[in-house]
Amino acid sequence: MHPLQLLFYISMAAWLLTEILYKNMLKSGKEDKKDKDRSTLNILWMAIPFSIAASVTVSNMTKFPIAEGIWILYTGEALILLGIIIRFIIIRSLGKYFTVDVTIKEDHQIKKEGFYKYLRHPSYAFALLTSLGLGLYLNNWASLILAFLPPFLAFIYRIKVEEQALVEKFGDEYVGYRKKTKKLIPFIY
Repeated sequence: MHPLQLLFYISMAAWLLTEILYKNMLKSGKEDKKDKDRSTLNILWMAIPFSIAASVTVSNMTKFPIAEGIWILYTGEALILLGIIIRFIIIRSLGKYFTVDVTIKEDHQIKKEGFYKYLRHPSYAFALLTSLGLGLYLNNWASLILAFLPPFLAFIYRIKVEEQALVEKFGDEYVGYRKKTKKLIPFIY
C-alpha cells in the first residue's frame, strides 16, 4: 500500500471518529433552548455519510479524472487534513457555545474574533473543505460533485435555520455582524 493511501485511510477514520465524538459529546444541555434545529442535524448525518459512500463508490466504478498526476491526490489529502484540524480548532474556540444541534444558550454571545472575524460559519466551511478534499483525492469529477454537493446543500439549509435563530436572539447586533462577514468563503460568499 502506498503511504499516501494509508494516510488517506487514517484521515478518513479520523474524520469519522471526530464527527461521531462531536455528535455524542457536544449536544445541547437540558436547560438549553433546543427547539431551533428543525432536523438540520439529522439532515447533515444523512447527507455527509451518503456523500462519502457515493463518491467513493462512483470513483471505483467510473473514471472521469480531474487531473493527471499524483499532485491531485496530495492536494486532496492536504485539504482533508486541513479541514479536520482547523475545524477541531474552531470548535474548541467556541467552547460551550458549540453544539451539534442548533441551540441558543441562555448566556450565548456572538463570537466575532479569530476565524469569526471573516466568516460566520467557519466550522461548516472547514467541514466542506474536507469534503472538497475527498472529491479531489478521488480524482473523479462525478465523485467531486457527490462528495461536495450534498453536504453543501445540507449546510446551506442549516445556516438558514441557524441564522434565523441568531437574529431572533440578537436582533440588530447579529444583522450588523452578518453585513460585515461572509458565510463560508472569506471576502467572497
